Amino acid sequence: MSTDLIQLTRAADYAARQHIAQRRKGERAEPYINHLTEVAALLAEATDGSDVVLLMGGLLHDTLEDTDATHEDLVERFGPEVAALVAEVTDDKSLPKEERKRLQIEKTAGKSRRAKLLKLADKTSNLRGLVASPPKGWPQERLRDYVVWAHDVVRSCRGLNPRLEAAFDAAHEEASRHYG
Repeated sequence: MSTDLIQLTRAADYAARQHIAQRRKGERAEPYINHLTEVAALLAEATDGSDVVLLMGGLLHDTLEDTDATHEDLVERFGPEVAALVAEVTDDKSLPKEERKRLQIEKTAGKSRRAKLLKLADKTSNLRGLVASPPKGWPQERLRDYVVWAHDVVRSCRGLNPRLEAAFDAAHEEASRHYG
């Protein structure tokens, strides 16, 4: 078994344990790990599994933002490259939500290739989830605003991976039909 595969399965295990009590906001309240594995699968399919750091980043991308995991934990367990990628896509939770959303739109263009691919996969998964299981209590306007915002975030991620962009475009089109 390759070291890459061992590290990837360790990242999946760590992500599952870190997010063990978390559920998606949707009506189905799916286990949060479903989102993380979908993001990793989108990245694996789009890159033919050629970048294990990216796949690990997909699994771990919300650990710093949504769990008690620290950057140091990620460096120790998965190395500085993976930890840096996760940090690069992590919002500053000390800022108000609207500010974090605005910064995602503004700052994504300056992110690394891996971070942009991860953003594309994350927003694709989120839009799919919005259609399959909309968050409880979200009015139509909030759903529509999310669809527009997701599109604005990934606008600067274009030209990197046609397969991932096609997956996003399909998810965005479907969500726009539901909430546009």
